[in-house]
Amino acid sequence: MIAVCLTIAAGPLAAQETHEPIIPNVIAPDAQGALISVTVERGLTSSKRLRSQALRKARSALHEGEPVSEEDLRALSLAGDGLAAQRYVRVLKAGKAAADPSDIAYFSAVAVGTGRIWTIKTMIAAMHELDPATEPRARIRKYINVLYPHAWAGNQPALDAVVAFNGEGRLFGPLSESTRSRILAQSQENGDGRIELGMAVRLLERVRASGAPADETLTGGDLAQAHALLKRAEASMHLGVSTSAQNFLRLMDMSETAQN
Repeated sequence: MIAVCLTIAAGPLAAQETHEPIIPNVIAPDAQGALISVTVERGLTSSKRLRSQALRKARSALHEGEPVSEEDLRALSLAGDGLAAQRYVRVLKAGKAAADPSDIAYFSAVAVGTGRIWTIKTMIAAMHELDPATEPRARIRKYINVLYPHAWAGNQPALDAVVAFNGEGRLFGPLSESTRSRILAQSQENGDGRIELGMAVRLLERVRASGAPADETLTGGDLAQAHALLKRAEASMHLGVSTSAQNFLRLMDMSETAQN
């Protein structure tokens, strides 16, 4: 069952807006779908591009498996070295003091962008801790440039993240119709219905950011869109997805019957 309480029978459908993932956690993505990797940028491919002899020596030591200082790892990461970025993220997470989620997200993005897919979950987890109002735009562009190609290639955690971070008041801003269409097309190709189910749940639990009363009813268009998404999710071969979609559709039908 989905851990979302929706008072459909009473008419209103609402819940507090958050920046948490909207895909129900009990319906996990396919493990293989999390391994799809895209090399978005080549990154640092030659030490000749580094500004100092000390950094060139540090990069050589890094790629030979020798110890490298935290300061050098950060500098190499900023220069685009994906391996250094991956190592630097590990250092940040292992530190005694809590690391800045923005640093973890950004340097994870550097690593993932150069093909180190194992860091994508760390990147996404850190992104969920970011404040859309204060996160630097340059870093947000980096997240978009890394996540979108992975999502369109079929990487399911990346596609989940694209859905979660698009929207009013969210990290990537309002969801455009072109992005929405691309999300649904990729989800249909993935075939499990998780995205359709998650997007329908978001519609059904939405509260206006303007501070409108929590019992304000959804528009007919919202309900029609949620119904269409749930019908697509109902056709999923994933039992958890199809059963959850059926339950929501049944509740929507009950609500419509009660109102008539």
